[in-house]
Amino acid sequence: MKSIFKILKKFTIPIIIAICLLILQAQLDLSLPDYTANIINIGIQQKGIEYAYPIEVRKDVLDSIIEISSNKDFIKDCYELKDNKYYLKELKKEDKELLEDNISKDFMFIMMIKSNNEQIKNYLNINTDLNIFYNVLPLEQKIEMKDKMIESLSSLDESMFKQMVIESVKQEYQENGFDINKLQINYIFNNGLIMIGLAMLLMVCAISVGYLASKIATKFSYLLREKIVSKIMSFSSKEFNLFSLASLITRSTNDVQQIQMILVMFLRIIIFAPILGFGALFKVLGNQMNWVLGLAIGLILLIVLFLFIFAMPKFKLIQKLVDKLNLVTRERLTGIPVIRAFGTVKVEEERFSKVNNELAKTIQFCDRVMGIMMPTMTFIMNGVSILIIWVGASQIDLGTVQIGTLMAFITYSIQVIMSFLMISMVSIMLPRALISFKRVAEVLDKDNSILESENPQEFKNNDGTVEFKNVSFSYPDADGEVLSDISFKAKKGTTTAIIGSTGSGKSTLINLIPRFFDVTKGSILVDGVDIKDVDIHSLRDKIGYVPQKGNLFFGTIRSNVLFGNDLSDEKTLKEACEVAQASDFISKLPKGYDYEVSQGGTNVSGGQRQRLSIARAIAKKPEIYIFDDSFSALDFKTDANLRKALKEYTNDATILIVAQRISTVLNADQIIVLDSGKVVGIGTHQELFKNCEIYKEIALSQLKESELNA
Repeated sequence: MKSIFKILKKFTIPIIIAICLLILQAQLDLSLPDYTANIINIGIQQKGIEYAYPIEVRKDVLDSIIEISSNKDFIKDCYELKDNKYYLKELKKEDKELLEDNISKDFMFIMMIKSNNEQIKNYLNINTDLNIFYNVLPLEQKIEMKDKMIESLSSLDESMFKQMVIESVKQEYQENGFDINKLQINYIFNNGLIMIGLAMLLMVCAISVGYLASKIATKFSYLLREKIVSKIMSFSSKEFNLFSLASLITRSTNDVQQIQMILVMFLRIIIFAPILGFGALFKVLGNQMNWVLGLAIGLILLIVLFLFIFAMPKFKLIQKLVDKLNLVTRERLTGIPVIRAFGTVKVEEERFSKVNNELAKTIQFCDRVMGIMMPTMTFIMNGVSILIIWVGASQIDLGTVQIGTLMAFITYSIQVIMSFLMISMVSIMLPRALISFKRVAEVLDKDNSILESENPQEFKNNDGTVEFKNVSFSYPDADGEVLSDISFKAKKGTTTAIIGSTGSGKSTLINLIPRFFDVTKGSILVDGVDIKDVDIHSLRDKIGYVPQKGNLFFGTIRSNVLFGNDLSDEKTLKEACEVAQASDFISKLPKGYDYEVSQGGTNVSGGQRQRLSIARAIAKKPEIYIFDDSFSALDFKTDANLRKALKEYTNDATILIVAQRISTVLNADQIIVLDSGKVVGIGTHQELFKNCEIYKEIALSQLKESELNA
């Protein structure tokens, strides 16, 4: 996992910016319902009157309030007298709230007196004008009368009491000829503008987060794929044996895609949903209808639990089935000639169908579960909205809840439910992404068995000499050694041939030189330096390697031949093809050297493919040529002509040839005979034919003695 997080660390600053934008987005999202509630409660119901005190009041009314108030000086300081009216000064928000606490009850009491309120008259059991009765009372009795009136209203809800005060403020405005409609329009318009501004800012945040999330995830997946491919390219054969080719392809593509998707979700949902959900939950804490929200959350948790129990194992299975499907598909496509030749098309179709159906059914099950979840969640959300309206209607009727507050509660409830819904959706997809994380990490964290030297040495003389010193080798987890105590020296300008029966270790020996494997015992020297002590790239740069199976890449003949040498020119290209005996058939192809080669070289014959592979090694002009049974697909005439041309062209290079044919090795300067991983003979053809029984048996099995002695 460290390798993945090391790549992710490069995006620390963009991720922090995205998180900050998400927090801002959540805050903006949470503020909009409050503004909606204010427009309905204050702008529509309260005619734009926000606080329970007047901004313009008659002199006699405020004087009466000041007379009975316990905080006379503060109230007086909040107003200024002009033209026999008091006007509210510019106040801070905290001063406005303090003024409301100090004046609202006194103001409502005085307005009830001024309006000759029948409720108070009945309460005091008087029939005279309330204003006259109140004016003749001493101050102590006025205060006592106010306290009794306020005490009689103490059973009212705070919001309902505020509504009564605001009604008194409306009454005062009407007495003063104040334009309430203008106040209402201004309040709604100003709050509407703020909401539009917040919505625009919310949109900018959402777009920015979306852009950043896509940019980060795309760039991260690009670097991750690059890292995986680079790591795979550094694998030795031992590491390749641990992962199937189909699995490596899936890990480089599908698994990275899963990680990319979960990274986008992390930046868009996993961070945002909890902030929004808990923020909305905090907004509705203490509300009498919280039990409705609790019921909805409980139902959602039950659904999520159901999904975890039944869907989670299926999500974990999908990646393994994708691997399996890739494996079967690759086998079918690469083995089409064999399948057709043996008439097993139906069998292979059934085999593919079995894996395909298994994957399809698993994905279908997961899609159905997800398909059921969405309408279920929608049903819960709509059901909660109906339940809130049903419960809230009775509370509105009682005056304990305002319409705007109910609408805000519905919005916040939906935000909470949506947050839980988003988290539940991600939590279901997360296991599949975590499996992809582990699968990719397995590749990136896999230690290479072929290690680079920490302090690489330089080659001493650059003459291409290859020397084996008591080399032994065994494959990982193998019981015995494949090669035992191999010692020989291949010098510059000579050809060393390696021959032996099938399974004697010829190809294994050759593969030790470019360090496809490392020797178990002994050492291999190139130019007098142990190959373990030099840079691998420098070592392989000295070698022109032609494998048993000629492998061509998608492109042209030109690009394939010049594959190992970017500096090669047209002259080098033609020389290499002539030496490899490929010029004749290339000249007959449409477009010649620019003829397009299909993937794997399937549109040329085996012999042509082999000759192009040899030409590729020749064009590199290396110091060491390695031919691993590379002439087996050639006819005897082409084989002979190629070896003759090769000898003339590479007279200063070291050549190592693995061969099955005696005719291929007859003229070699040195022939090494292997049997069961051991050297049983070293010498020229004549020497070995006389002194090595195994070599003689191989030779006589292919050619007549007269031909061999010719």
